[in-house]
Amino acid sequence: MFAQSGGVTFREDLGVEETTETDNIVRWDGDKLYVEHDIYHNGQLVHRKYRKNVTEAVARALQTLVNRAQQ
Repeated sequence: MFAQSGGVTFREDLGVEETTETDNIVRWDGDKLYVEHDIYHNGQLVHRKYRKNVTEAVARALQTLVNRAQQ
């Protein structure tokens, strides 16, 4: 189930209001960690399962959690 991840952002370059929805599940593609987002412009879906990379700080925190769980 997807949840709205933030407020409405006005994209001046495109002249649209942009919103995103995500299930907040961190995924690994063998190279990068990412979270999938659905991107909407003025309420219309324009990108399904857009991959947004996880920041280094989040990746390090997840690595710490995994290492603790393995001990």
